[in-house]
Amino acid sequence: MLELVINKEKDIENIILNENGKIVEYYVSSEEDRKRRLEGNIYIAKVDDIIKGMQAAFVDFGGHKKGFIHLKDAIPQVDETKEQIDASTQISKVLQPNQRLLIQIKKDSDDKKGARVSTHISLPGKFIVLMPNTTFITISQKIQDEDTRTKLKKLVKDNLPENCGAIVRTSCENIDEESLKKDIKNLLDKWEEINTKFKKSKAQTKLIFESENIVEKIITDLSKQKLERIITNSKEEYDNLLKNYKSENISIILENEEDLIQKYNFAKQIEKLQERRIWLNCGGFITIDKTEALTAIDVNTGKFTGSKDLEATLFKVNKEATIEIAKQLRLRDIGGIIIIDYIDMKSNENKQKIEKLLKDELKQDRAKTQVEGFTKLNLMELTRKHICSHLNAN
Repeated sequence: MLELVINKEKDIENIILNENGKIVEYYVSSEEDRKRRLEGNIYIAKVDDIIKGMQAAFVDFGGHKKGFIHLKDAIPQVDETKEQIDASTQISKVLQPNQRLLIQIKKDSDDKKGARVSTHISLPGKFIVLMPNTTFITISQKIQDEDTRTKLKKLVKDNLPENCGAIVRTSCENIDEESLKKDIKNLLDKWEEINTKFKKSKAQTKLIFESENIVEKIITDLSKQKLERIITNSKEEYDNLLKNYKSENISIILENEEDLIQKYNFAKQIEKLQERRIWLNCGGFITIDKTEALTAIDVNTGKFTGSKDLEATLFKVNKEATIEIAKQLRLRDIGGIIIIDYIDMKSNENKQKIEKLLKDELKQDRAKTQVEGFTKLNLMELTRKHICSHLNAN
């Protein structure tokens, strides 16, 4: 059973997605976090300073820090995966001081940097992500059947106006045509409302669309993956869930004033999420270390000595580590650049098996991941996008 548990204590929410009693995703949200989290919000903004040397600009959207926009995020988007910019294009020709823009927060600010913003708007739905002012349609890499990919691309294209593109989500794989059309229409109506507000408003800075919070995002992403029930001890959260999701086939339960973490025995699992070292069943272990630039994960044999065949021993540890790493990335919502230092294997075939296993295990993750493979130094490179910034368990 897949269920969502929302435990509220004072101004702190523990948000737990669990499957058959095991936590698969965990987020902690304070009142301050919820106020700070702007990612996905859409604003009317004003261009402030042009930074020619960086091909970028600062924009004022009304936040406590000015946002930062790069040239690639200010020119029309041609492809979802490629960032090709004509070398002759200058930021000063694209943006002008005091120019009004419709922007979306792509990455929240932190203690050192302002938010990264873009004119490339994306509106996530249950089955697609609508990309206004683009022409491309891309299909989730997790949908691998070519006939299904071709069918979905045509169906989405036939139901979009000429000035809109889309990313087809994994949840769309086995969806019926009418449900997909309804999702597209809802997103187009939402975009029309946003665009109308932008054109009619005379404000220089203004919030005109607020993105889903983490609970809403989980429900949107998982409603078609048999999210069976939501349990909360917050009357306010319960009333909100009933109001917005009564029509969904999800059981919503209020358990007043109870500590749901203790009741459902989540405390020990949550405690382990704070640990740097994670032991594997075979006796090996992995360590997870975060730096400002990236997350480094190291695989060690630990207590495991294995058989007389060294290569087989190393492969077994690496295999078990791969499954655990994919699990931990999702559990801890680790984002950005990730480097995995596997135990060196001589067999190229075994390396290919590990890479394939990692890709397969990451298919369970709702976040966008990209596995780049082993480098010349035998380090595995990959990237992962946070599900929710500022709401990490670590």
